Amino acid sequence: MLFKASALAFYILSTLFISSFVIIFVVTVLLAALDFWVVKNVSGRILVGLRWWNEIDDMGESVWKYESLDQESLARINKKDSWLFWWTLYLTAAAWIILGIFALIRLQADYLLVVAVCLSLSTANIVGFTKCRKGEKP
Repeated sequence: MLFKASALAFYILSTLFISSFVIIFVVTVLLAALDFWVVKNVSGRILVGLRWWNEIDDMGESVWKYESLDQESLARINKKDSWLFWWTLYLTAAAWIILGIFALIRLQADYLLVVAVCLSLSTANIVGFTKCRKGEKP
């Protein structure tokens, strides 16, 4: 949650203190990428017992892999942690959508690009974990 909050806070507050768009872009996207990695590889496993990834097979095709804990282990997961994981996943994407609407209204295509990158990372985690939770087979 630290990287989610940091990316959003930096994006929102940076325009007040930093005049360089490049710095805003790089730092915001870096924080969002760190959040993507931590949620996908650490938080998802610990808080909800889910994991997903993508591999390229011998034929050069993209293959999605989904993994979850067994039912006994899933029953031991703290419900509050699970609830926090799912809500922050969805609320972060909603926050990026709202910020994207503001950038669109202000006709700031450059800031819309930052939001699009961050939203795509959030959406990738939402899709991956949702498919994994539903037990979808690749």
